[in-house]
Amino acid sequence: MTNEQKNEQKPVRLARRTIYENPWVSLYLDRVHFPGGRIVEAHHVLHFDKEAVAAIVENADGAVLLVEAYRYVVDAIQWEIPAGGIDPGESILDAAAREVVEESGYRTADHQLAASFEPINGIGDKVHHLVYCRAVGEPGGFDESEVRAVRWVSRREVKVMVRERQVRDGYTLTGLLWWLLQTA
Repeated sequence: MTNEQKNEQKPVRLARRTIYENPWVSLYLDRVHFPGGRIVEAHHVLHFDKEAVAAIVENADGAVLLVEAYRYVVDAIQWEIPAGGIDPGESILDAAAREVVEESGYRTADHQLAASFEPINGIGDKVHHLVYCRAVGEPGGFDESEVRAVRWVSRREVKVMVRERQVRDGYTLTGLLWWLLQTA
């Protein structure tokens, strides 16, 4: 199959109407022609200007770092891995290191890209990256307006948290499951 034939197999945007735009997220209503001739008159599309990164931070004892974050939208305070947006011109690995310091006070080393994924690719173009790294040194302060507490969790504790559905954030669940598989 040629590239031209492959491109014919992809949906084509016929029109776009802007519903809402801001620097964080935009909502569009697209008219889309799908392979086989079907036309969707109102395909909602969430567009995100920034990619995001989360860090799976391990300490010398083999525990993983979690931060207790305030989540207004879901009316909860949840344990998560450190995460945030990637700033313009910033590398994925540098963004991960920065987010860990901001949210936990820990410095990190030995950064490795573990995975990249699109969690809502049916309606949104957000790209998430998972970075594995190791904590180094003693922690400094962290942003208490974003994070309530910081803790190290063992593999056994992570398995219990996942099994008992205590981990609700998709980023954290993906990162912790990746981490558990590394020694499975």
